[in-house]
Amino acid sequence: MTVPHRPADPATARAPHPDGPSRAGHGSPVTPAADDGSGTRRGSPVTGAPHQIASDVLRTGAGSPVTPAADDVSETRAGSVVTIAPHQAADDVPGAGAGSPVTPAPPVRRNDYGTLRPPALGSWEPRLTVSVVIPAYECQEALDRTLAGLAAQTYPAHLMEVVVADDGSTPALRVPAVAPEATRIVRVPAGRWGRGWARQTGAEAASGDVVHWVDSDMILARDHIEAHMRWHHLASYAVVHGRVAFVADDVAPPPPEDVLAGAYEGGAAFGEARPHGWTAEVLRTTRELRDEVAGAYRLHSGATTSVAAWLLRAAGGVNTSLNMAEDTDLGYRLAQRGAVFIPDPEARAWHLGTSTVMRREADVHRHNWSFLGDLIPDLRWLRRHPRRRWAVPYVEVVIDAHGASYERVRASVDAALAGTVADTSVVLLGPWDELPSGRRASLDEPMLDTRLAYNLYEHEPRVRFVRTASESCAPTPFRVTCPAGWVLGPDSLAKLVGLAERDGYGLVSVALDETPAGVTALRLERTSAFSRAALVAADGPGPASGTAPPGFATTRPAMATRPTPDSMAAAPGPAPGSPVYGVLDALVDEMYGSIWVAAAEYGVVTDEEAEPVGGDPAKWRADAARWRSEATRLRAEVARLEAELRHARDADADGARHGGDRRLVGRLLRELGRR
Repeated sequence: MTVPHRPADPATARAPHPDGPSRAGHGSPVTPAADDGSGTRRGSPVTGAPHQIASDVLRTGAGSPVTPAADDVSETRAGSVVTIAPHQAADDVPGAGAGSPVTPAPPVRRNDYGTLRPPALGSWEPRLTVSVVIPAYECQEALDRTLAGLAAQTYPAHLMEVVVADDGSTPALRVPAVAPEATRIVRVPAGRWGRGWARQTGAEAASGDVVHWVDSDMILARDHIEAHMRWHHLASYAVVHGRVAFVADDVAPPPPEDVLAGAYEGGAAFGEARPHGWTAEVLRTTRELRDEVAGAYRLHSGATTSVAAWLLRAAGGVNTSLNMAEDTDLGYRLAQRGAVFIPDPEARAWHLGTSTVMRREADVHRHNWSFLGDLIPDLRWLRRHPRRRWAVPYVEVVIDAHGASYERVRASVDAALAGTVADTSVVLLGPWDELPSGRRASLDEPMLDTRLAYNLYEHEPRVRFVRTASESCAPTPFRVTCPAGWVLGPDSLAKLVGLAERDGYGLVSVALDETPAGVTALRLERTSAFSRAALVAADGPGPASGTAPPGFATTRPAMATRPTPDSMAAAPGPAPGSPVYGVLDALVDEMYGSIWVAAAEYGVVTDEEAEPVGGDPAKWRADAARWRSEATRLRAEVARLEAELRHARDADADGARHGGDRRLVGRLLRELGRR
């Protein structure tokens, strides 16, 4: 029995895995470099305060401003969404003039960002600051072109800075004469190297509300930054992708002066540039990612992508241990923190020459897939080994041991660890830090059941002991909350996760028992859905700013160290049954959909009803493989016997041979019967 609750127009499509004319808006002024001898420009940093409109903001084109400060919006909560239709100026929208209230848009359902209505380019007044971060290594000539393109941007110069992260170039990179005024160079720390370190070094030096990644071999259209930033003025959790076209390898790059003037866009080479085939196919089959549920992050690329600075920090920043696929890893963690991924076709950019992936796709996959399976549980085909441990689990099972007997806790934990979803971890909640370490009566101590549960799993690496559940289990994509004494069947987790993945649900509730006090339930929560709900509940679906919403925790990519009872601290998070859960559940239902199912359908029983944990998923797989092999052999044998029978029937034989035919048929039928 299932009672589904789901948003309208549910998105169920999943993307496969890999690995126009120029606008004539006025560009920002270009200031000659002021060289201080170090090769680093002396420029004013970005100092615009979040949620503040400067009185002297330069408009990016004709038209009225459309995004007033949050405090100026009467009868609208802070962070409200501007609902201006695409390509529509604020002057054309009733009541949307400067300082007028606007109507909040509904929260984004899954990744369907169609509820966000960005203003037309050149028709609005920005207020958020942006830091363009460029990781670079021994590429002065290419960097000169990229900076020239940034110097011509329509986004106001006083709201933009550029941070070039030099990854140990010799000689050191320098700021050229043609570059945005607020351009500076930072060096990756001595002894460190690689794209991960360069991106993170630049991000830590950035001061803008939004961090905008740009590769050092890119040329951006003049309104590229503006195209990105209008989305960030609408939604704090937006991650915006530019539209990159690849110029042929044999095309001579334009000089910086032509890039500044935009003269290159009229050339045939840039007009014939094409997107990456895999990216184009994903966008085509998912309605520009609007039909994606969990896989939109796979298009996240460091070539030209932007994200709110606080969301980047909340996701843990860039993984500095990676020199390749660091953008895919970051995209996955941003998704678990509630991000919506928006590919903007008007954020045009060109990559000079084909990419490494385009030239050496098999080599790139061979390299990246050796570690991405450890970091991204969603890539299931990289986790085919039945027993090994992974850095990031696929499912976290939370079991509350407060007041529960040792036997009931053991039944629940053992069953969770013995299921067919091998990359499962268990979080045991309890007063572990109150366990006394001194002399005690071993058989009669007051906290004996707590002690026994701790003893049993103290050295089990898949079990962690905490006092209260954390706010989020990110980057783990699913969390199951299971009452102690209820036991998952061998395939229960696989079936529940399969239901959520197939239909895109953010919450699956399993009805376990009903009493006058209420319904006891097991819950499977999609991490990204509850992260999004927490954002909307805390701060609304409004514009990005430099700070996280209240209570939104920050995590690092690295796994947490295993706690001990003496060092354990309570982790933040709402108490089970608190009103916060009701609010988040309602938002998750609105944005992702939710469903109730019966325990019997998914093999969840009480500890009294459960069979002893036995067997081994690996053994079951081996048995299944033997059965498949035997079935293949039998099918081949049946085919041989059927062919022999057809041959006998088709033979031109006399009556005596017909009798032999009947004898042959009888023999064949007996053989088939034995099989």
